[in-house]
Amino acid sequence: MKIIIQSLLKGLAILLPIIVTVYLVQWLLVTIETWLSPIWKAVLGETYYFPGLAFISFLVLTVLIGFSTRWRFMNWVWQLPGMLMNKLPLLRSLYGTVNDVFEMMSGKDFAEESVVLVTLPNSETRLIGIVTKKSGDNDDRLSKMLNDDQVAVFLPMSYNVGGYMIMVPKNCVESIDLKPADALQMTISAGLGKNRDHKSN
Repeated sequence: MKIIIQSLLKGLAILLPIIVTVYLVQWLLVTIETWLSPIWKAVLGETYYFPGLAFISFLVLTVLIGFSTRWRFMNWVWQLPGMLMNKLPLLRSLYGTVNDVFEMMSGKDFAEESVVLVTLPNSETRLIGIVTKKSGDNDDRLSKMLNDDQVAVFLPMSYNVGGYMIMVPKNCVESIDLKPADALQMTISAGLGKNRDHKSN
């Protein structure tokens, strides 16, 4: 019986991540197809439309939008919906949180030495964190709260979408050679994942 339970748990550990990943990809594909296929069917007609055209057009549109941000005016145009959402009370928190998470995962607006080891005061415990703010930015509310010798650090939690933001002295942090996305993956998986060292050739 013990062998069966152990085999069941190992099987679930293998299958569940695959199932969840496939489900999320399927949900994304179905959502894009549902939104864009009526437009293509109206333009091309049922005869010339084929499944997958909506997703292909979505990828092309995404690339074009990303490329167009090279020009300041177009970048402002694409930022406009986000700026409007940030002014709406109900959407501001949701959009801001989702946007911040995507920016953190992509490493946007982070310095090269943003991933740090935080040594808690009067302790030998060290935590992986990401420096999100430094003092000196008068236009940022959090930055104005920091003393000159402090930094704000985000500490992600293992197996949870969340974490803590702490303000610690600069001498409590030590930069490590990790990208923010890699640091998040390592921390969220509690170090159990295959965190391979990506070395450039």
